[in-house]
Parts: sequence; C-alpha cells; structure tokens
Amino acid sequence: MSSVYEAPGEFDADAVLAHLNERSVGTLSDRMGIEFIEAAPDRLVATMPVEGNTQPYGLLHGGAHVVLAETLGSMAASVAAGPGKHVVGIELNASHSRGVRSGRVTGTVTPVHVGGTLMTHRVEVRDEDGKLASTIRITNLVRDAAGPGH
Repeated sequence: MSSVYEAPGEFDADAVLAHLNERSVGTLSDRMGIEFIEAAPDRLVATMPVEGNTQPYGLLHGGAHVVLAETLGSMAASVAAGPGKHVVGIELNASHSRGVRSGRVTGTVTPVHVGGTLMTHRVEVRDEDGKLASTIRITNLVRDAAGPGH
C-alpha cells in the first residue's frame, strides 16, 4: 500500500478501509467494536460503541477513548509510512472534555507532522451529537519492518 501522504492520487479509500478492518480482526480494537468507516489522504475515521466500554459509573471509559485514538493514530501513521515500514507509538496524551453514556463515538485522526522517522497525529472523539468528548495526540516512531509480514 502506498503512502497516503506522498501519493494521494493513488489513494484507494476502499482498499485502505478493507485493509484496516481486516487487520483489526481478533485484536483489542475488534473486541471493543472499533470499525473504520472513512479513509482519505489526510484523515481516517472510526466508530466505537459506548456500551461494553464503560467504567463502573456508566460513562465511556477514558481508556476506551485512548484505545480508539491509539488505533486511529497508529493505523494512520502505518498507512502513511508505506510498505516496508512499521510504526511504534512513543507518546500519547489525552484530554477528556465531556462524558458519553450511550450510542457510538466517532474518532477522526488528522496529521500534525508526517516525517520519515516521526509522525504526530491529532484525534478528536465526538459523541453522536457531534460534541467533542476528547482530544488525543499520538506520536509514532517509524521503523524499517523487522521481517516477513511486517
């Protein structure tokens, strides 16, 4: 798959979505119900249900916000890095703005910095009314793939 930032004319959104959703099967993001729904050269969008991902008081768990954001940020960096590369998260911070009790949240990731060795992305998580629930920044280190399948 080509880098989404270096070759936007070759970007195939359907192929990217199929790849990302396929890669998620059997992972934490799959167990949490994260589904990639939109891909573009400058953003990825995924949803996640609130139900099943709450803390004991009925609000979407802060860690669930972070899992959604790390999934989006890492996948965006991985797609941007292109074949023969893999990414490793090295820093993440989250600010929660409001609680969410039901429905689905939507995370949208956009690039802040896309470099050859470091990439930083911003993720906004919003409730079904479009209200901001959290803002997360993730930085990934870009490495050469370790071996077959990476």
